[in-house]
Amino acid sequence: MARQLRAEQTRATIITAAADLFDRQGYESTSLSDIVGHAQVTKGALYFHFAAKEDLAHAILELQSRAAQQVVADVEGRGYSSLEALMRATFAVARLAVDDPVPRAGLRLATADVVVRAPLRHPFNEWLDFATRKINGAVKEADVHPETDAGIVAHSLVCFFIGTRVTGRSLEPVGRLPRRVAEMWHLVIRGLVPVHRRPRYLTLATQLEREIRTC
Repeated sequence: MARQLRAEQTRATIITAAADLFDRQGYESTSLSDIVGHAQVTKGALYFHFAAKEDLAHAILELQSRAAQQVVADVEGRGYSSLEALMRATFAVARLAVDDPVPRAGLRLATADVVVRAPLRHPFNEWLDFATRKINGAVKEADVHPETDAGIVAHSLVCFFIGTRVTGRSLEPVGRLPRRVAEMWHLVIRGLVPVHRRPRYLTLATQLEREIRTC
């Protein structure tokens, strides 16, 4: 049991070290030797758990997917409107990226040349499905304009969110991400939400950003 626990701890240490390097340096620029040094483990320990760098990347994507699925499950079970659930999910993912190098690296790996192995789905497809479903729900709930094309809006939102992180990585600290997500939502709300419903959602965007900053 003690040996199994040590093995699990070593695996977690390697994943965290790899995630930190993948996020800071990029997947292509990070070698297994870099990861061994950063994790302070032996090459034998790394190869015991991961045969190749691609295996590490896939493990990170799996953990990121589980975290995102948990976010979705949390907001789905609380009776929020469709638009509020979507907003809360994006801020929750932003919080994960700020607090944890593994989801943060998952965001970067989603834009890297990493093959996502079945049955795991590409993060973009998971997020697009969720966003499309919620925008369609928001149309039915009259929280966005009735002529809104949910697929187009969902694609734009996912690209906006990922682009914010990709651009910000080189220009500002990750702690700025919640502010950028709030700015994204202020723009989206003004473009999609009928005037009489905007104050509720503009206030919510500000509130959700503040909650992350005060944690």
